[in-house]
Amino acid sequence: MGFWSRFPRSLALQLNCGPKPGTFLPLESSPAPITPAPFLCPPPFRVVDEHEDWIVVDKPPFMEAHPSKPNGKPTLWDGLRELLAYEIVNGGQVSIINRLDRETSGLTLVAKKKESARMFCRDMEARHIEKEYLALVWGWPENDAFEVDAGILRQGDRQFSKIYLKQMIHPEGAPAFTKFRVEKRFTRATTAGERFALVRAFPHTGRMHQIRIHLAHVGHAVVGDKIYGPDESCYLEFIETGWTPSLARRLLLPRHALHSASLAIPYRQMHWESSLPPDLADWLRSVPGHAELLETGDNAKQPRNA
Repeated sequence: MGFWSRFPRSLALQLNCGPKPGTFLPLESSPAPITPAPFLCPPPFRVVDEHEDWIVVDKPPFMEAHPSKPNGKPTLWDGLRELLAYEIVNGGQVSIINRLDRETSGLTLVAKKKESARMFCRDMEARHIEKEYLALVWGWPENDAFEVDAGILRQGDRQFSKIYLKQMIHPEGAPAFTKFRVEKRFTRATTAGERFALVRAFPHTGRMHQIRIHLAHVGHAVVGDKIYGPDESCYLEFIETGWTPSLARRLLLPRHALHSASLAIPYRQMHWESSLPPDLADWLRSVPGHAELLETGDNAKQPRNA
């Protein structure tokens, strides 16, 4: 067993140490060269829990899960390959099981081996993996608990769409079902309304943009959503100009306020939680009883040694 496999992962992250890009790791056999990664160690994400077969990390917002174009910005996959360099040169892999959108933050389950990747994919297909998200939305939902059962397809497949990846509700769309529970209604003086709510979403299917579309469908779009929020022109404007004061007045947040807060596989006795990240937590600090809401995820498992 090599040095880095015995070295505590959490300590390595704190000390900013680990295998350096372009070096070899101590193995019994000669390894292939490690491709230089774009991250400096430690990677910019938190390790929530780890096992020899898998790792759970807390993805920050504004980070792509996988590379989408050559020479693009560093992705979660890039950071995981750097973090798991020893495992990879010993036959391991990086398989992201629940892929989050670039702006969505929170829990991401990653398989380190082919066998565990197959296992988790079977669990996902059988809907054994239970997911919960927290979202800040515009308005006050009428009911404390509600459901949306509405099929989803790509808008461009049925009508003209200025945004290629935009999805829409359609009777011929793929089945999509989400349960919602209101955690807190609150008021906040802003340039785009005063009534907001913190909502917990329980998706029973995994369609693209499902939670965001379903919330917009019932009139409570996710705060900061450039596509399904106040106006899709916000997305087109952002592509052209980047984040501007004008967009800030309309969207309030520079990213959609959606966070992967809980992952569970009950029959395997696996459960992880993540509290709201700072940018979303700040939205609740002026709300009476906000401390109770910010405790969401305090029971999350702490990082353990590799």
